[in-house]
Amino acid sequence: MSEFDKVVGYEGIKLELQRICDVVKYPEKYAKLGVRVPKGLMLEGEPGLGKTLMATCFINECGCKTYTIRKDKPDGDFVKHIKDTYDLARKEQMAIVFLDDIDKFANEDKDHCDAEEYVAVQSCIDSCTDNNVFTIATANESYKLPDSLKRAGRFDKVIEIQQPKGSNAQKIVKHFLKEKQVMKNLDIEEITRYLEDKSCAEIESLINEAGIYAGYDGRERIDKKDILEAILRDRFGPSLGEENDERIDIREVAVHEVGHALVYEMLVPGNVNYISICINGSQTKGITVYGNMYKESADHEEVRVTRALGGKAAVEVICGKADAGCQMDISNAFRCAELLIDDMCTYEFGSYIRNDSADFSKNNKDRAIRALIEKKYNLAKQIILENRALFDAILNELLEKETLTYKDIARIRQSVEGSKEEAICRIPLSA
Repeated sequence: MSEFDKVVGYEGIKLELQRICDVVKYPEKYAKLGVRVPKGLMLEGEPGLGKTLMATCFINECGCKTYTIRKDKPDGDFVKHIKDTYDLARKEQMAIVFLDDIDKFANEDKDHCDAEEYVAVQSCIDSCTDNNVFTIATANESYKLPDSLKRAGRFDKVIEIQQPKGSNAQKIVKHFLKEKQVMKNLDIEEITRYLEDKSCAEIESLINEAGIYAGYDGRERIDKKDILEAILRDRFGPSLGEENDERIDIREVAVHEVGHALVYEMLVPGNVNYISICINGSQTKGITVYGNMYKESADHEEVRVTRALGGKAAVEVICGKADAGCQMDISNAFRCAELLIDDMCTYEFGSYIRNDSADFSKNNKDRAIRALIEKKYNLAKQIILENRALFDAILNELLEKETLTYKDIARIRQSVEGSKEEAICRIPLSA
């Protein structure tokens, strides 16, 4: 059994690690090809994605003497510790130095990243000229590190670990559910959709939390409702045990969320994972979680703009007033619109801004962004007005149940529209 079998999913990354590991374990085989042992490998990505686990599996698979460095000493002592550790490693026939959370070695940012700690690491890697010391590092925010440290010849390979999605996410969910007593009819694909935007560590924690709810209720198996409750409590926090503040319009919160959900459902059918409102004392919140969160294309950015404006459009159309809770949505809409207008040049090249662009070019860009926002806002209102019966049906059930899943939305839509065929989206993504 390979050590890498302990890592669930991420088959492509595991293959990359196995290749590098083979060079470290059998340098003589590669020397015949004129291939040297790489100096270092960095695994970068958000917290909770398994970087340290992957690094540990790599180290164990190599079987070399390993020295681990973590920031656990004052600055001056820590720099000496780095140098002393590499001195010990160089005495071995083959050794690995593991720099765990290297971006935490110094309190720097991207504009001031030449800290003494990083200079020490850089010089220590350079001093290992006979290639008997391999460095592996993990980093959450690699932009804090100097480019001179991350270059080839020091860290020859930098691998980005991304959020699990698709088959990777399903394998991870299945792995953590396998360790628990769960209902036999639990749908892995459905559970994965509810956990789509979560890291590996968050998935494990939420499934464990679901088990706590089942155990406290005296049940012997975890059900879908336990997992969904764990996710929602993570989103909204625990119940405050207070009566709802009458100053908060619960219906308006629901209208806002249904606006997001309906617009996305009509543009990308079946991709609203779930929608929920939380009535919790003075804290009444709502959330709509979407599928295809990581899809990147010009068409999908167009959809994101319209979707972001759906909440504001719904409150205006249904409640007849301005939406007081749309600030973040507006920011997201303008960010996506700017990506389309400037970065992607989706609407010709006249709004592309260079560092030295004149003011009229920047004004042209602003006008193009505002025009796109207005167009997509009108589209969002059009979708809501043309699908008012479906909007009202989703809204009424959301107010009753507080949480609706993609299966609920599909059921409601089919009931309102009559058949699956009639439910096919007829609004083009780039409308």
